[in-house]
Amino acid sequence: MAYVHNNEMPSLADEKQSQVQREYFEQDESPSVIEARTKEAKLVRKLDCFVAPVMMMLMLISYLDRGNIGFAATQGMTDDINLEGSQLNTSVSVFYIFYILAEFPTSLLVKRLQFNRVIPTITFCWGIVCLCTGFVQNFAGLVTTRIFLGFFEGCLFPSMTLFLCNWYTREELGVRVAYLFIASALSGAFGGLIAWAILYMDGAAGWAGWRWLYIIEGCITVVWAACCIYLVPKNYETAYFLNAEEKAIMRQRAERTEAYSGGQGHYGMADIKEAARDVKSWAHGLIQIAVVTILYGFGTFLPIIIKDGFQYSTVQAQYLVIPVNIWGAIVYAVGAYLSDRYRTRFWPLVMMAPIGAVGYAIVISPVPVGVRYFATYLISTACFLCTGGNITWLSGNCAPDGKRAASLGILLTLTNIGGVVSGQIYQSKTAPHFYLGHGWSLGCLVFAWCGWWIVRSIYKKREAGKDRKLAEGYVRDQATMYTDREPDFRYVI
Repeated sequence: MAYVHNNEMPSLADEKQSQVQREYFEQDESPSVIEARTKEAKLVRKLDCFVAPVMMMLMLISYLDRGNIGFAATQGMTDDINLEGSQLNTSVSVFYIFYILAEFPTSLLVKRLQFNRVIPTITFCWGIVCLCTGFVQNFAGLVTTRIFLGFFEGCLFPSMTLFLCNWYTREELGVRVAYLFIASALSGAFGGLIAWAILYMDGAAGWAGWRWLYIIEGCITVVWAACCIYLVPKNYETAYFLNAEEKAIMRQRAERTEAYSGGQGHYGMADIKEAARDVKSWAHGLIQIAVVTILYGFGTFLPIIIKDGFQYSTVQAQYLVIPVNIWGAIVYAVGAYLSDRYRTRFWPLVMMAPIGAVGYAIVISPVPVGVRYFATYLISTACFLCTGGNITWLSGNCAPDGKRAASLGILLTLTNIGGVVSGQIYQSKTAPHFYLGHGWSLGCLVFAWCGWWIVRSIYKKREAGKDRKLAEGYVRDQATMYTDREPDFRYVI
């Protein structure tokens, strides 16, 4: 098995040997190989019990704390702190401006600063900010808390994504990143459930229900931050839940990954330049702007759309979001499983996006309210899977680790431009039809659908070029950086 010694790049011979051994490992049916395969599968299931749930809980809480502004608005926050005009929309958008500023540097620094330190710290910080939001008295106070919330939460997603990359192979990564977006979908369901319950706390201790919403969710976040001190391991060598044999398997998995992707263990300016020069970083990033506009707009404003757009009561608006988000989580879970099972990222995306587009077309049509509410399920079918699937597609097709981190940093920075936009397209003055928001979101899905066909053609063209180089007896220049453009690195399409 090829191994990268002293942080040096693997030779082409080592890489070819590693690829042959992987193929042999996958195809050999000898008892020893079957036993090794069984042990590794058991290890992955264990990671799914101890690593993935912690990240899912973090994602769920983060989306609860950023998205509860929609529930708070339906419960009277807008009147209590005297918000006027588009001030609520400004409060939503300003969150993503500082979210953007935090993501790229976090992508580059989090591995060096260590995940077990960064993740609990930022979780504690935004938990305190969320709790403090329950005491704001005016627009200035709300904007201030949203700025700090955006900055601290902006550090989270790149930290979680790169953390998962250190524990799972790229073939396993699709479902695990999907777990994060399943959690984001479930946060909408839990948020609706909590908001519905807290309606009955309105007036308790002289505080409005929406204030209790922030206070309770902030306290939950702070408690989970304390748990993360013990639950987020430094690395697999110190993980409390792995025994000696499992740690040995993790070392073998890390060696295979490093030999294939050219992992160096540290990032430099060369990685950033390589990511910035690669058109796929920007192509996926532009698409992500579009799909995130949908996800954040839908997730944040769905209670308001149901209450003001569909003319349901405040109570109904709190609980009607629950099944819509649960449906989105189920669709994404199935789609991510099939994506990994059949090693395809493209087809689930281009199949689900049109369903969401139909949903938006229905909600802006003069049809009965029940039909328009049904259309929110069609939108939910697309928005979570399309957002997470696009990130997974890029992250699995970047090497070495430094380039992957920089590429994700570019994508995530562009991503939250969509968050800024999403805060502006659902203005209260456009209620009850919200033509601008729904029409813009429909256009975003069409743009993303067309973009994925272009990205697919880029990957296909590169794969054809790699095949030609291998047929011509290509020999890599050892003085150059090993990247995903090397002929023996194969893209998942």
